[in-house]
Amino acid sequence: MTKTLKVLGIESSCDETGVALVEVRGSALPVLLGDALYSQIEMHQAYGGVVPELASRDHIRRVLPLTEQVLAASGQALADVDVVAFTRGPGLAGALLVGAGVACALGAALGKPVLGVHHLEGHLLSPFLSADPPEFPFIALLVSGGHTQLMRVDGVGCYTLLGETIDDAAGEAFDKSAKLLGLGYPGGPALSKLAEQGEGTAFKFPRPLLKSNNLDFSFAGLKTAVMVQAKKLAVAQDCAVEALPPQMLADLAASTQAAIVEVLVKKSLIALKESGLKRLVVAGGVGANRSLREQLNAECAKRGIRVHYPELHLCTDNGAMIAMAAAMRLQSGQQTASEVYAFDVKPRWPLDMIQIGL
Repeated sequence: MTKTLKVLGIESSCDETGVALVEVRGSALPVLLGDALYSQIEMHQAYGGVVPELASRDHIRRVLPLTEQVLAASGQALADVDVVAFTRGPGLAGALLVGAGVACALGAALGKPVLGVHHLEGHLLSPFLSADPPEFPFIALLVSGGHTQLMRVDGVGCYTLLGETIDDAAGEAFDKSAKLLGLGYPGGPALSKLAEQGEGTAFKFPRPLLKSNNLDFSFAGLKTAVMVQAKKLAVAQDCAVEALPPQMLADLAASTQAAIVEVLVKKSLIALKESGLKRLVVAGGVGANRSLREQLNAECAKRGIRVHYPELHLCTDNGAMIAMAAAMRLQSGQQTASEVYAFDVKPRWPLDMIQIGL
């Protein structure tokens, strides 16, 4: 593909509404022209987690104003858009339907093709938007609130699953442990911030499946261990868990984070060693964790391995990654956009099961 294409991307899989515009210029990496994001965190805080119906309704309110904002910021008109991409899955069914419906309506109104994108493929390819983009092939560590996976990536659309979580994902372990400690929602960033004041060796928490003969993950047992330890301390202090001394809470947070990060780092290193590859991509919301980045950077530097991350603001769900994934699929010839505007969504959709045209 040699022509210039402008791809509008819409992300609405969970609690963030994202819109972005990228431009494909021949065989060069697509260029981000503009993006905008609205987070629903404040709305869901009152409930301690995402309420699917509220998330869907808020996407409806936000997506078109965000689209107008992106077009204005990039100096483009709606008529300049060549392809409209949207997150097809996985995610919350109602939330996905909002983005899919708006994208297909825009496509039909403009007479332009549409393209459904895998949410995790968006995360996986988001480091190509950074100042230090990776090269194929590489090992990818996808770590987010709902997913923890190790993949071998040989090219756009060429993904081999090496290992995944069998219960809670790393992001869930962060969030649920934070909730146990009374840190509110979203808990992961709050726990990481508190951990900076604590000692990661204060409490000996399990490192699930660290010595298994596979690359799978399991974090449910860790969450239980944190709960048991926190309640034991609360009984000894004769107080509620959230009322424990600040340093004790910080040590619990730091020890929890240390356990999660150690598992992620060591499993990633095993995957790199077994594959013989010298390049690692880390993507997803947990990829913004400072301790994880520091330890991966240090361990990979010892082994001559390059590590690539998305820019920090692109670690969470966003429209830029969806537009980028669509652009790269079109650019590589892996997929063509369609002018059929009937749509469906895939709330459950394994990344390694992506098929051309689906």
